[in-house]
Parts: sequence; C-alpha cells; structure tokens
Amino acid sequence: MNILLLGSGGREHALAWKIAASPLVDHLVCAPGNAGIAREAECIGLDIASHAAVAAYCKANHIDLVVIGPEGPLCAGLVDDLEAAGIKAFGPTRVAAQLEGSKGFAKDLCRVNNIPTAAYERFRAAGPAKAYARARGAPIVVKADGLAAGKGVVVAQSMAEAEAAIDMMFGGGLGGAGTEIVIEELLQGEEASFFALCDGDTAIALSTAQDHKRAFDGDQGPNTGGMGAYSPAPVIDEAMSARVSAEIIEPTLRAMKAMGAPYKGVLYAGLMITAEGPKLIEYNVRFGDPECQVLMLRLMSDLVPALFASRDGQLKSFDLRWYPEAALTVVLATKGYPGAYAKGSVIEGLDQAASVEGVEIFHAGTRAEAGKILADGGRVLDVCALGSTVEQAQARAYEAIARIRWPEGFCRRDIGWRAIERERRLPAK
Repeated sequence: MNILLLGSGGREHALAWKIAASPLVDHLVCAPGNAGIAREAECIGLDIASHAAVAAYCKANHIDLVVIGPEGPLCAGLVDDLEAAGIKAFGPTRVAAQLEGSKGFAKDLCRVNNIPTAAYERFRAAGPAKAYARARGAPIVVKADGLAAGKGVVVAQSMAEAEAAIDMMFGGGLGGAGTEIVIEELLQGEEASFFALCDGDTAIALSTAQDHKRAFDGDQGPNTGGMGAYSPAPVIDEAMSARVSAEIIEPTLRAMKAMGAPYKGVLYAGLMITAEGPKLIEYNVRFGDPECQVLMLRLMSDLVPALFASRDGQLKSFDLRWYPEAALTVVLATKGYPGAYAKGSVIEGLDQAASVEGVEIFHAGTRAEAGKILADGGRVLDVCALGSTVEQAQARAYEAIARIRWPEGFCRRDIGWRAIERERRLPAK
C-alpha cells in the first residue's frame, strides 16, 4: 500500500521510521519532510495547506492512507476534505480537533462532563479577565484560546505578570489565537503525557511519557516545544492509567460522539497528577513532539494496522505490544532557541553517534545540501536511546551526543532526572 505522511519535524521522522518498517507498506511519501525523513520516504514539495492539492496528489498517486502529523492541518479540517474526496485519513475531523484548537471548547467539555481539570473562566475582554485574575490571586495560568505554536500559555507568578499576559494576548501578540483567553488555577503535582488511540467509540491506551518543557537544566529558562522526553512515565502506574482512561479519556469520547463529532486518531492528554488524582491540563489531537519519538522506539507492534483500525472504527478487538525497555530522547537545538537563532550551520558526526548501542537519531529541523546536513530550525535533532532503565537510556543518548560535532547547538544535560531519582530510590533486585 501507499501512505502519505504530512509534516517535517522529529515527530514525523519517528512516524516515518516506524511506518517504513511495516511489511504492508510499498511506498511511503512525506510532504515536506526533512533530511532525516528522506532516508525513510520519498520527500515531495506538496503544499499541505492546500487541501485540494493534497487530495489531487492522493488520487493521482493511489494513496491508501494520509497520516497527518501536526495540529494545524487537523484543526483546518484536512481530514474532512480528504474523506469527502474518498481518501482515507488518520486523525480527527475539524470539529473534533477543537479539543486542541480551542482551549475554551475543551474546558467547557470538561465542565459539562465532570472531567477533572483546573477551575477556569473564559474571557473576550481584558477588564473582566484582569478582575477574575485578581480575585483568584497569583500564581495563575493565562492561556490563549487558539493555536499559538506552543507560545499561548503563560504561568504567571505575580499579578503584574498575569496582567501583562492578558494585555499581550488581547493586544494581538498571538494574532487570532488570543482573541479569546482562558484563565485557570495553577495545578500542583507532577506533569505527565497520556496517549490513547481512538476510533470514535473505543480508546486504547498507548504508553505514557514525560517531557521537559523548559530550555535549560533544572527546569529553568523559557518554555519550549520540548527539550527531551522519556517513556514510560513512572508517575502513571497501572492503577493511575486506569483512572485516566475512566475519568478523562472515555468521558471525552462519549461527549464527542454525543455531539456528532466522534473522535478518531491519537488523543494526547497533558495531565497533572495531583494529590486528588489525575487532572487534565489540556488536550492535543496528535502525537506529542518529542514524546512520539520515545513511543515509536518502544512500540513493538506494526503501527500501520493500528492507524487503519483507528480510522475504520475497528479498535474494539485490537491490541498493541510494547518493548519493556525505557526510551529517552534529548533534543539538540540551535543556540538562541526558543528565541532568535541562525540557520545553516553544519552538523557532523551523526553516523558515529548513531552507532552507539540502542541509539536512534530523528531529524527535527534539518536540510541536506551538497552532501552535508545543515541545521534548519530551532529544535534540530532528537537523539534517542533504549535502555533497561531510564538511567541507561540517558547514558547512551549522551554518549551519542558527545560524538556529534555541532558547535552551534545546545541541549539539556538532565533529561530524565525525575525518573532516574525514582530508580535510584528503588531497592536493589
């Protein structure tokens, strides 16, 4: 069969790597792809913002399934338009994708369906928003309602910070994403990411992960798209996983079906594990990045049948198997990220790095030019490793990083620290 994968980041490289390994796949195409994805798939210059162009390509090239990586095309209704043209697509419809596309929509759904989440209110003007924030007190969280490329959430430690965030969002600092905002309480606990594969009726829990949002060691510095991740997340044991499914995922699927928008695809719940149990921070309607990278490393089963079963409503009797090893990924980013950064620096030593046992390197923002790999983004490489423990996976990832020659890059040196602290507290076997 022929599969078209849309996207160009580390998430899409991990998906391409896993899809290409399936014996069911004859031809994998990616648009637009990157230098790493080009090793797994044919990369093409297709305008994925043009739904008509994507549909025309699929028909002309006999594409059996379109796998959509990023949230933008999902929220723009690409699945709807492809399905209307008779082309199978993996991912939620435009209405279902509002779970990520509108923070307010997701919060209201939680309120109506008694899904545990932070107390909140929605606002369309600065005055009432500031009054609510002052009444609640700091610290408090200010969120843009719409998609803001990971920049739409401000955890305000003071009222001055909260009011500045409100003014920034309503002042157009995030474009149309900030025409409405959500203000909510700051949850206390440990964050984790929970993924479920959904077919409109059934949800299959995938593995868990934990990512590192801050740019620098010790969870310091500005928020980023993610500087590293590991799987599984020790804070979510079997009992907690069952609670997440019963209290958060399953009520969401029932609610979406009841409103005539059954949810199909990957549902990614960003959670806070509090003293009272799991609470939803926010939903994403696609695989996380860099969480997808560690999930794909640990997935033993063929991904392709699972994608089709999700789209076709056939997950009820489906099962996925996972390797027991831990997986960890460290993001190498261009110096300056998440602020301004330069493009075009040369990266060397990737083959030597990939030769470390258990290591796989996914490209997140690269391009190939004159036989060289060049940095072409903020987050550039995901150096991933498997290990019998998180600590072993971490050691392998950093051993590989030591072999990469890229003076213009940087990474955190403490990815996985929470899990490693837990491992070290466990009694010796």
